[in-house]
Amino acid sequence: MISVMPRKSLPGKIYKKNGDIVTRRIAGDLFLIPIRGKIAEMQNIFVLNPVSECIWQELDGQKGLEEIRKSVVARFDVEEKRADSDIREFIAELLEANLIKEG
Repeated sequence: MISVMPRKSLPGKIYKKNGDIVTRRIAGDLFLIPIRGKIAEMQNIFVLNPVSECIWQELDGQKGLEEIRKSVVARFDVEEKRADSDIREFIAELLEANLIKEG
C-alpha cells in the first residue's frame, strides 16, 4: 500500500536519486532498474510514463518539489492540484522502493 505524503510536505522537500539505479530506454519507454548486490531487483523495475519521467529527471538533490511541480504544470499543461497528486504518489512509490532519498 502506498502512503501519500501530506500536502504540506510538497514545497519544502528535496529528494535525490540513489546511486544504485540504472536507467534504460527501450522502445521509447524509460526503465528504472535498481542494481543491488549480485542481481537486479526485478520486482522493483519501474517503467515511467511521460509525467513520471519528467519528475524523475528533476530529482537532482537541488530542486524542491514545488519547483518540480512548476515544471510538470508547464510541460504537461495540467492543474497544480493534479500535478501535486501525481508527484506525491510517484515520490511515495520511489521512497517505498528505496530508489530515492531526501537530500
